[in-house]
Amino acid sequence: MPNAQNIEMLEQIKGDLEGASAMWVVDYRGLTVADIQSLRRNVRDAGAVMKVYKNTIMHLALEQTDQPTLDDLLAGPSAFVFAGEDAAAAAKAVKDFAKGNDNLAIKGGLMDAVALSAAEVEAIASLPSREELIAQIAGAISGVARGLATAINGVPRGLAQATKAVADQKAA
Repeated sequence: MPNAQNIEMLEQIKGDLEGASAMWVVDYRGLTVADIQSLRRNVRDAGAVMKVYKNTIMHLALEQTDQPTLDDLLAGPSAFVFAGEDAAAAAKAVKDFAKGNDNLAIKGGLMDAVALSAAEVEAIASLPSREELIAQIAGAISGVARGLATAINGVPRGLAQATKAVADQKAA
């Protein structure tokens, strides 16, 4: 018979899954308390939250929310990073921390009800952030507008130069 604490944890996990755009699973074995606090801070700055739940209860929550159960990822110590609106930023925060600390391993994740491998999570982490993409689009639009303005301005300038050349030629 399940105890009240596990039932409460199950409901909390379901709520976290519903509010997350993605979930990354990491192995935190070997991290010190200070390392874990630093990782949590980095993840929080990226608009995500890292929590540690029991693997069996996570399995049940995934099963009850019709998500892939991630059985191959839910072995050993696991921490779960629930990404906010920018899943790439959360993945990038985890990947950057893992670069500096060999004890953190990315196991994989879940995004849009699709199970992802560790390599796929790292590929998502290498994507530019939302702000960078918006800046790139704005730059592209600005470049097109600048080119159009230069081309439109070129016609009267060319006409003026041709008229001046004809006037100079007739004067001579």
